[in-house]
Amino acid sequence: MGGTQVEREEKVSLELCEEILQSMEVGMSFKDYNGRISSLDFHRASNYLVTASDDESIRLYDVTSGTCLKTINSKKYGVDLVCFTSHPTTVIYSSKNGWDESLRLLSLHDNKYLRYFKGHHDRVVSLSLCSRKDCFISGSLDRTVLLWDQRAEKCQGLLHVQGRPAISYDDQGLVFAIAFGGYIRMFDARKYEKGPFEIFSVGGDISDANVVKFSNDGRLMLLTTADGHIHVLDSFRGTLVLGMAASMHGVFEVAKKLQVGGVQLLILDLL
Repeated sequence: MGGTQVEREEKVSLELCEEILQSMEVGMSFKDYNGRISSLDFHRASNYLVTASDDESIRLYDVTSGTCLKTINSKKYGVDLVCFTSHPTTVIYSSKNGWDESLRLLSLHDNKYLRYFKGHHDRVVSLSLCSRKDCFISGSLDRTVLLWDQRAEKCQGLLHVQGRPAISYDDQGLVFAIAFGGYIRMFDARKYEKGPFEIFSVGGDISDANVVKFSNDGRLMLLTTADGHIHVLDSFRGTLVLGMAASMHGVFEVAKKLQVGGVQLLILDLL
């Protein structure tokens, strides 16, 4: 299902410019959901997209053909956040039933749970996988950030925070960021227990952090907040590159998803 080596080698990079963006049109629309799309993720090395919905479904798409390959229902646990692992048919997802806050490693190929990750005591609101190792981090409303190894059920580390955390690994898996309370705290993944090595202010915006992301080259960070603000910072210096207020009630995600009453796409020119 991951595509042949020849197909992967034929892919070329395309630089997005205003002319190309203006020429884009909707190629296909999937309207068979019975609830809000709460999360989505593109696989790094294949042509797959996975989505989670409030209708308690997980769906796998081939973005090349525009087809839905599989729908898996999670009626017992619900589903909120979903992320691919390095394998294109294996995901980690968080519950949304209000009584079990475990994370689950699920094989989409045969609809089998491979592992449960228990440790949080309230809703998980942020999830990020390391692209270079079998590690991931999760942030919860219980004001903890847990560090995990996909091969072990127990968490490998714990950090306490003073607010709703938004978390993200950088592309190299060497650094992760935790955003809350108007600041982004930078941690060395190899010695996180020593605390953040940098703390960046986001200009007085102390509303709850929704999403923090690194750019692919690691030079920029993007933060969205519950008040509808978007901040782009230099990830080395912490200086503000761009700040804007979105014309909506809260920005839930930028770059991978943006869901406010309907499906919308926001493209930012960071130059």
